[in-house]
Amino acid sequence: MAAMQFWKPHALAKPHQGQLDLRTGDKVRAIIDLPGVAVGTEGKVILANGFNWQRYRVRFPDRTELGDLDQRHIEPIGRAARRVAKAAARAR
Repeated sequence: MAAMQFWKPHALAKPHQGQLDLRTGDKVRAIIDLPGVAVGTEGKVILANGFNWQRYRVRFPDRTELGDLDQRHIEPIGRAARRVAKAAARAR
């Protein structure tokens, strides 16, 4: 399998109020039923992109990949959840 190339996020790609601020490699959980993915299924962010609308491509354990996911579809878990909560507390 070939190595995947990672791109540095653009400096202007910052999340707006209420959007998730995730990074490539963060672990997430589906909070609604998605095509081929049940609620509660954990996955890993493989792509984070967008300027005005932060969206993510996530790979789930059954090798399903879904794109254009945001805070309406996924929530961070583990270290990512702690980092997001810490950033939210600093913003207050």
